[in-house]
This record gives sequence, C-alpha cells and structure tokens, in this order.
Amino acid sequence: MSKTKLKDGKAGVAGKRRKLAVRPEGDYYPEIEPFCTGWLDVEGGHQIYFEESGNPNGKPVVFLHGGPGGGTSPGYRRFFNPDVYRIILFDQRGCGKSKPFASLENNTTWHLVSDIEALREHFGIDKWMVFGGSWGSTLALAYAETHPERVTELVLRGIFMGRKKELAWFYQEGASFIFPEFWKDYLAPIPMRERGNMIKAYYKRLTSKNEKVRLEAAKAWSIWEGCASKLYVDKDLVARNAGDDFATAFARIECHYFINNCFFQSDSQLLDGVAFLRNIPCTIVQGRYDMVCPATSAFELAQAWPEAEFVLVSDAGHSMSEPGIKKALLDACDKYAGIKGR
Repeated sequence: MSKTKLKDGKAGVAGKRRKLAVRPEGDYYPEIEPFCTGWLDVEGGHQIYFEESGNPNGKPVVFLHGGPGGGTSPGYRRFFNPDVYRIILFDQRGCGKSKPFASLENNTTWHLVSDIEALREHFGIDKWMVFGGSWGSTLALAYAETHPERVTELVLRGIFMGRKKELAWFYQEGASFIFPEFWKDYLAPIPMRERGNMIKAYYKRLTSKNEKVRLEAAKAWSIWEGCASKLYVDKDLVARNAGDDFATAFARIECHYFINNCFFQSDSQLLDGVAFLRNIPCTIVQGRYDMVCPATSAFELAQAWPEAEFVLVSDAGHSMSEPGIKKALLDACDKYAGIKGR
C-alpha cells in the first residue's frame, strides 16, 4: 500500500514547455520542487519515502543515494533536465524520511534491490535510467545485474563494489595515511585493544543499548567520512555529517552493511556480474583523488566493461558536487536525454 500526496503546479507545467530548460556551463539545472511525494509500504515493516519531480511524461530516472544510510537531498534533482526527465528520488531503508528510522532489521542490499523494483512497479514504469554514486553505484550495479531488462542506461560515480580491500582502505588502513589528523579522531572512541578490526569495534558501539555510546560512535564514524570526501575539506559537509540524526542513520546502517560484507555471496560478485550489463549504455565518473572509494575500483570496473564510457576527473575527490565530477555527471545525463553537449 502506498501513501501519496500530489502537489500543485509542477506536473502540468513541465509537460507544456516549448523550450527545454538550460543550465549554465558546468552548473546544475534550476531548483525544482516535487509534484508528488509519498511513502511505499515494503516487506519487513519498512515504509520508503519517495518523490517525483520534472516531467511526469518524461524519461524515467531513479536516483540511488550514497551511504548506505545517506538519504536524499533536494539538490539531487538538479542533475537532470526537468523538461526531459521524470525524476524519482527515494530514501533507502532506515534513513532520511523513510521509516522506521535507523532500523537495521530487514535491511540488506537485496531488500533495497527489491524496494527499487517495488517503486518501479508502483510508478508503472517499464524501464528506467539508474543513477548512483558511491554506495549508490554499488546498489545500481546490484540492481542492474539482477534486473538488466529494466535498465536503459547507468550513470555511476565514485565506484564502490563492497569488497574487503575497499573497506580496509578506508576503515582500517590506507586513507589514514592521507588524513592522519582526522584519523586520530576516528580512532578515539575505540580502545587500543580493539583497533585491529575497526568495523567490528564500531559495530559493537553503534548497536549498543547505551544511547550516549551509540551517538559518540556515530558522530566519529560519520565525521571521518565527511572530512575525507572532497579534495579540499568542506566544513559545511563535515557539519552536516556531524548532525545527530544524520550521523545516527548513516553510521549505523553503513557499519551494519559493511560488517556483513554488503550481503554479497563473494568479494567479486558485482565485478563478475558485469557480463550481464555490457549491452547497457553506461558512464563511469571517478575522481582521481577519491579517498573514500579509490580510483582503482573504477578502473577495474572499466577494464571489465570496455563498452562503458570512463571519465577520470583529474582534480577531484569523492564528492559529486566537486566541479569536474558535477560537470561529467550532468553531461552524461544530458547525453542520455538526447541533449547536445556544449
């Protein structure tokens, strides 16, 4: 059962415009509001918040946010021409406006894949473009490999395939050498005797019955990622990650997924499954200096998928808002919408 609220104005306007919306070179499309919002009841006692914006008769695209546990933001709508795209955003289980908040029960990669299909069916969409960055790229690959017949194109950014070496780099040793001052704060909640397995140590605290212990761990985990997410540290991003509600969902759900190896059957599951996707148009966008999801993963994906377009941005880190990454993503979405490049 779904609960849907239609909002006035935007739906009719989008379909009637004679000229396509334009965006400044390298910049986002204008801000827009959703014309439809609601919650979809899905298996396991969860309610998924969703929204639609843009052209209700346009090219369908589903946006898969990062984390897991990061939630959506209004700015995500602005990667897509609102006159061309029917833009669907949703908050994955346990985060954003989805309910119950920060819940780990019945919350796995395969529940999320099922939720994406449930949303597609709810909207009556046959096929759609799938856009995902960071954990969103993981989920996009998992969904596309499960339902390749439902995917028209893929736009992927900051590739993460849930492998042990990727997790070890960011949470155990690797990125720590680049950001030692921030790593010190990430280590702080964990006693020396438990630091040999930081994900395990954090999971213990993030699932503690003590609210103070949970919040301290959540903020340290979330702030660490915020500090490392851009080529230049963004204080506003760090502050967002430090917020109690954001950190609680983000850290708990991420750690839950990571201690369970993202619920994959093998370390190479996503890379092995690329064979099912090679006839689907795809653009892979990666920052050269991405410290959260190092470029080696995007390179390996591109090697396994030579038909995909691989854009390696030379002066960027992990964040989709960094200028070079933002431009590459906007250009990819325009290309798949049939909008001529500038």
